[in-house]
Amino acid sequence: MFLTVRHTAAQAPASSVRTLSWTRALRGFVDGLVSVVLPAHLGRLGFSAVEIGTVITATLFGSAVLTMTVGLAAHRLDGRRILLACSALMVATGVGFIVCDSFWPLVAVAFVGTLNPTAADVTVFLPIEQTLLSDAVDRAAASDAERGEETIVKYRDRARTTADVFARYNLSGALAGAAGALASSLPALLARGAGRPLPSLEHAAFVLYAAAGLLAAALYRRLPRAGVHSPSSPPAPLTRSRRTVLRLAALFSLDSFAGGFVVQSMVVLWLYRRFGLSVETAGAIFFAAGLAGAFSQLIASRIAARVGLVRTMVFTHLPSNALLALAGLMPSAPLAVTFLLLRAGLSQMDVPARQAFVMEVVPPAERAAASSVTNVPRSLASAAAPFFAGLMLERSSFGWPLILAGALKAIYDLALFQQFRRVAPGRS
Repeated sequence: MFLTVRHTAAQAPASSVRTLSWTRALRGFVDGLVSVVLPAHLGRLGFSAVEIGTVITATLFGSAVLTMTVGLAAHRLDGRRILLACSALMVATGVGFIVCDSFWPLVAVAFVGTLNPTAADVTVFLPIEQTLLSDAVDRAAASDAERGEETIVKYRDRARTTADVFARYNLSGALAGAAGALASSLPALLARGAGRPLPSLEHAAFVLYAAAGLLAAALYRRLPRAGVHSPSSPPAPLTRSRRTVLRLAALFSLDSFAGGFVVQSMVVLWLYRRFGLSVETAGAIFFAAGLAGAFSQLIASRIAARVGLVRTMVFTHLPSNALLALAGLMPSAPLAVTFLLLRAGLSQMDVPARQAFVMEVVPPAERAAASSVTNVPRSLASAAAPFFAGLMLERSSFGWPLILAGALKAIYDLALFQQFRRVAPGRS
């Protein structure tokens, strides 16, 4: 079967793609900053490793509930308005972490807010932005067809076009996230240089987070009013693609649970407890890791054009999982950091391939729901893992969370390959 489309990511309507890339970068920067500052800030408030893990778990659980709710209703709503509402919640989240300094109020703010303790985007913004990006590619193809400039390509090439768009979108977020992780060292540096109390400077990170929500809202206002909603939207969020989406969601749940053991905030805590590395050092490490992961995504679409989306996901992810487990076994900080950086160069290459695969195996009207149902495990299934990682680190500084995460992720890769290796992109 064939599809009419021009084979280049640049053909997607420039204004929407550019706006979404800017908002992804903006959120990536403050997520990278806060994910490194958060465990140190909570530790200075007197929280134990288990309590820190509980706060992080609350952020992931809350994101899962909100993302699922929004995603399942998005086929009847305007994507632009959804993103504006999420921006307002982002502002409220930043304010909440500024004014609260006791455990249970912070758990509540973490649950209802948009804070992201991971190096990846697992927030309510994700399914809406992914859907709008895929719709932008479709509009570009339709526009080319109207002008008689279409080129006939196979579904694999159409999937590569979508993967290109996602790779560049993810690149903007990953680069900004790396810069945010590096900026996390500024509070400690300013505290030493200016003689100001460190807690007040750490609060500035959450002030910046709230300000980013305001700026994101201003950018989202530039999007077309007709977002996710369509007059032909089906009465149910998932109909034709339900079985495929649920199978993918089950597999992504396993991967996400494993990833919860090594969310960025917990790896920062492990590096501190195992090797005594400071927040400034951890920030520099995650800056380098973010750069490696960001640029590696640009290679994913080229690999996918040769071997397909599923093989790209599996064959790049398996080696990264082995490197993650090896990092947990290392006896010294230089060796552990080396393996973490090597892993970073591979661990994100599956992301644009996975996003493109999900968007290409479902009908356009079901994209937002499919994105939510497959991305929610990135929050929900991983939500319990930071708590257990905290328990492990409370009893031992050995890298058990990293080893367990690597083993479980490898099982996910093998199961995904077995079930979907023969599934070619093409609308259900």
